[in-house]
Amino acid sequence: MTPTDLRPAAPPRTTARRALLAGSVGNFVEWYEFGVYGCFATVIAANFFTPRAGADAAGAGVGAGALVATYASFALAFFFRPVGALLFGRLGDRFGRRPTLLLVVGLMTLATTLIGFLPTQAAIGAAAPWLLTVLRVLQGLSAGGEFGGAVSLMTEYAPVGRRGLYGAWQSFTVALGLLAGAGTAAALAAALSGPALYAWGWRIPFLLALPLGLVALWLRTALAEPPVHSQTPEHGKPPRRGELARAVVLGTGRVMGWSAAGYTFLVVLPSYLQAARGATLREALLATALANLGFALTVLPAGRLSDRTGRRPVMLGGALGVVVLALPLLRLLQSPGASPAIRAAAVLVAGALVGLMAGPGPAMLAEMFPRRVRCTGLGLAYSLANAVFSGCAGLVITALVARTGDTAVPAYYAAGACGVSALALLTLRGNGHREPLR
Repeated sequence: MTPTDLRPAAPPRTTARRALLAGSVGNFVEWYEFGVYGCFATVIAANFFTPRAGADAAGAGVGAGALVATYASFALAFFFRPVGALLFGRLGDRFGRRPTLLLVVGLMTLATTLIGFLPTQAAIGAAAPWLLTVLRVLQGLSAGGEFGGAVSLMTEYAPVGRRGLYGAWQSFTVALGLLAGAGTAAALAAALSGPALYAWGWRIPFLLALPLGLVALWLRTALAEPPVHSQTPEHGKPPRRGELARAVVLGTGRVMGWSAAGYTFLVVLPSYLQAARGATLREALLATALANLGFALTVLPAGRLSDRTGRRPVMLGGALGVVVLALPLLRLLQSPGASPAIRAAAVLVAGALVGLMAGPGPAMLAEMFPRRVRCTGLGLAYSLANAVFSGCAGLVITALVARTGDTAVPAYYAAGACGVSALALLTLRGNGHREPLR
């Protein structure tokens, strides 16, 4: 009898689907908040990074410096993601996926809800931006642990031949979270006057994280640890630190294009369109919602396709698509003669290209690491890519556009990162998607 004959039977499909839902819901809460923060960057800048005399009740007078400070706070949370990935990844690998996922979603929910209660700079002065930054750090720590645990859970529960599809649900709930964040922001911008939105309306989306987080905690409480039916038995010594470090660096390179293009097109777009093209907040939020819709429409099909053809061709198609099309799509958005339908098509295509990378990406990372270090390894690779290429996207793009006056900077940023990512993706083995997890 071979070792593979000793594997336990696959769990019932209902159990696997329950695990998929429990793993996905935390990602939804996390990315809902990040979507809200990105869409309300100018509002947050007015309330937390602008002196009382610097902006009126509707946010007029918010300068580039305040917006850069807002994105610096945004980036800081991302730089704490690798710390969270290492801390919670070790917990997940040593003590199990379930307790770690409960801990990280509880921390994320608490930090997000508290942002909704924070006093502004007009109320308490310089302490306001510091309190916001502390809560952003807590969000970064929890988000770093969320990805590694959730993707490990989903892919380890996945039936044979469906690992790409199960992993794609992580990215799909990212899309749903960003869409929910952008949709909530757009609805509030449409329903409230400018002064009301800037005075108190912006708090509503952050407070909504509380019931969402409680649902996530409830679903994860009944969760069992993943089986090992789809994995080969582990023998010998665990990977050496050098081997693990090389795998983390390679994984970071493979997903850096996904990170950079995703945040450029899906999160940074609203404030960029307002600053560079003079779009209204409502127009910018609508463009972001359309980009996220394009992303959501391609994520699951891309993950499923990668189960058939492999991760490499699907992810390469998305990366090279961004390299070729990023600048033309941005020019269409900037063109005063472009019709609303053309602009809508441009942002849909931009989001769809990101979805081609994001769909197979989680399963690709899970396949790079053995079970005993999977939470730590894939969480570090993903969070490092996000820290450098996502968290800094708003800060770098805003600062470079202000310094150079070149409004094509977002296209160069996304295309450059995707070009490097395409080179790293060429190292992927063609049949890795057919092999059991280690």
